[in-house]
Amino acid sequence: MGALTFLIRIFASLALGLRSVARNKLRAGLTTLGITIGIAAVVTVTSLAQSARNAVTAQVSALGNNALLVFPRSSRSSGARDNVGSKLNELDGRALVRDSTSISAAAPFLRASAVVVYEGENANTSVIGTKLDYLTIRSWKVTSGEPWTTSAEGVGEKVVLIGKETAKQLFGSADPIGHEIRIGRFFYEVLGVLEEKGQSPFGQNQDEIVLMPINTMRSSIIRTRPGEVHGMLFNSTSAETTNRAKTQAEQILRDRHKIAEGEEDDFMVRSQAEFQKLQETIFGTLTLLLIGVATISLIVGGIGVMNIMLVSVTERTREIGIRMAIGAREADILTQFLLESLVLATLGGIFGTAFGLLAVTAFGKALGWEMRIDPSSLVIALGVSSGIGLLFGFLPARRAAKLDPIKALGRE
Repeated sequence: MGALTFLIRIFASLALGLRSVARNKLRAGLTTLGITIGIAAVVTVTSLAQSARNAVTAQVSALGNNALLVFPRSSRSSGARDNVGSKLNELDGRALVRDSTSISAAAPFLRASAVVVYEGENANTSVIGTKLDYLTIRSWKVTSGEPWTTSAEGVGEKVVLIGKETAKQLFGSADPIGHEIRIGRFFYEVLGVLEEKGQSPFGQNQDEIVLMPINTMRSSIIRTRPGEVHGMLFNSTSAETTNRAKTQAEQILRDRHKIAEGEEDDFMVRSQAEFQKLQETIFGTLTLLLIGVATISLIVGGIGVMNIMLVSVTERTREIGIRMAIGAREADILTQFLLESLVLATLGGIFGTAFGLLAVTAFGKALGWEMRIDPSSLVIALGVSSGIGLLFGFLPARRAAKLDPIKALGRE
């Protein structure tokens, strides 16, 4: 019987709270606006952050299986950069595989930007000259056609593989296999089209690309010193040996480049995990910043709820006195105003969640991301808004409950 009485009192207090909100729709709407904005911001930011992390993870994974990159590092002498170019060469790549126990393959590469032309159509692309191991390390399949052969690689035949976007820009819906494209004054036969990769961790469209044998590129696109390369891609034998592969690569290259103990390396080795960690750090910082702004909005919204509830208590002092005179207890008054504050904050949470869902949908279409909202984040958002209602509504509710019935009845 006691539990039933308690439930009846709760529902009665809730009905009074809803009636009060319904009587002052405009005021209630303005009161919940801060919470609505805060909850919408939290829902949107958390969804964007998770989608961005998923996109970055996919981009880093697109580099290949257990892949690591070696870049040349510009040295400084007497405050000026030397201009001798990259100190990396193809023999370094062979040494990495030969002299290590944790590196399974290495692919040196040259790169340049170029305009590719086919029968009046042209496309700005990134041109990469490399070896067949580049495709293996990056797990990059040829969806139509076939890669060049080892012999073609050795003699530097003018053959290429092109990315999906490059193929679309040059050939539209036509099959590019067997046709010749022009880069500068040389023509190259298209052997195949690469599978779609999307954006790279460095912000480049990996599908706007032309791959060719490194000897071909050296003889027709850019001139370099014998064997010089712009970088190397290699992979470890397994995910567990990645750190060991990086350490071995650094030691092998230091020995080959005759770098004494204590001197700065003339190269940099970076792994997929490091790229992902860097991106995670950036997105994590931005997410915390945006959530901080949203939290301030929620606090402001909570203060607005408390302010309006204090005004409401003042306006309804006589009503409170009448309720007490006919038998309402302090707990009943406290519950009534707490529930009224809870209703205001929860309505703000519901509207904020709805606006957040709309914003996430709009951002997903604009950015081309697959954005999903974790149901648990919606529950948390509503829980936070309800908590704000209870927290900031307690002081007004306690003030109402502590009113003297006789003085309250004397108020006009």
